Amino acid sequence: MANSEILLHDSFDDPHAALWFVEPAGFSALPLDSLLPAPESQAADSLREAAAPFLGTSRDSLARQQFIAAFAAGQQLLAALREVGTVHCSVGLHRDDVGGAGELLFSLFTVSWRETAPAPRGVTAARAVASGGGHVRVEFVELAAGLASFSEVGSTPASGSGLPRRPLLQMHAHLPHPDCRRLAVLTLTTTALARRAEYRAILRVIAESVSFERP
Repeated sequence: MANSEILLHDSFDDPHAALWFVEPAGFSALPLDSLLPAPESQAADSLREAAAPFLGTSRDSLARQQFIAAFAAGQQLLAALREVGTVHCSVGLHRDDVGGAGELLFSLFTVSWRETAPAPRGVTAARAVASGGGHVRVEFVELAAGLASFSEVGSTPASGSGLPRRPLLQMHAHLPHPDCRRLAVLTLTTTALARRAEYRAILRVIAESVSFERP
């Protein structure tokens, strides 16, 4: 703990880290390496040990099968994210106190790396939102980490994807790395479309905290 408000994740001291940021309260990071261990590894043994109490206390075989199926589906989702360069993933849980209902709102925050053709950082930020994908509400902002582009993309999970067919709102912050050869993409996804402004503000706060040098 650096002070009474900021908790330092173990990755803060990772010698191979290429990006640092501050995550607001309400987000819980998912340990990708622990949840996607290599077969027959020590990490795989640890994951089986962690899951054993849940399986052992299941009321019957059907409940165990349902738990295993849900866990496997979650692993498939995380594996798909990792395949596209995702290095961080967090689940957000916030209480909706804007409309007075007080219901819980869920979101997913990810940080991904994308290789890019060598170009000035401003050009890379512009290309990220102009290369298709249905980006709207585009904004270019000068942050402490350099010029960034913000955008939004709306979508609905495809039939057969296994996900509820509810409209999704994805908010992106594209931050070109100083080496001009890669792009950090911060994405905040939610089904709470009515809270677009609030979630965009959250993403902006995270993006403003990004540093490509160890703080």
